[in-house]
Amino acid sequence: MSCQGFPRQLRLLTAGEYRRVFDQATYKIHGKGLLALASDNALGYPRVGLVFSKKNVRRAVDRNRLKRLVRESIRLQQHRLPAVDIVVLARRGVNDLDNETLHRQLYGMWRRLEKDVRKQTAASSLS
Repeated sequence: MSCQGFPRQLRLLTAGEYRRVFDQATYKIHGKGLLALASDNALGYPRVGLVFSKKNVRRAVDRNRLKRLVRESIRLQQHRLPAVDIVVLARRGVNDLDNETLHRQLYGMWRRLEKDVRKQTAASSLS
């Protein structure tokens, strides 16, 4: 049975790690109410960071719900995701989506990210 936890090693922890993703974002995955920026890492596993501002998601209970759903989605999909650092940002109106819609949205975003990374590595290996 594979490990399905969400340990510290799967998280972006320092401001420098976040800054590197913002500055060197190779992949941008847009979803309804969400944006994921990603850049390659050499660790061999994905790491995720969350940015849900008070400006875009007003109530703390909504921000916490969104963070919980994103962490759960990453936890379940961690073995399929490529070795990238991901920052998930909230946009206005994301708190209007229900949990099921958010799950579908996140699943689609991870699939697009996986496909984009595969396409990028194939193109770079041909060069």
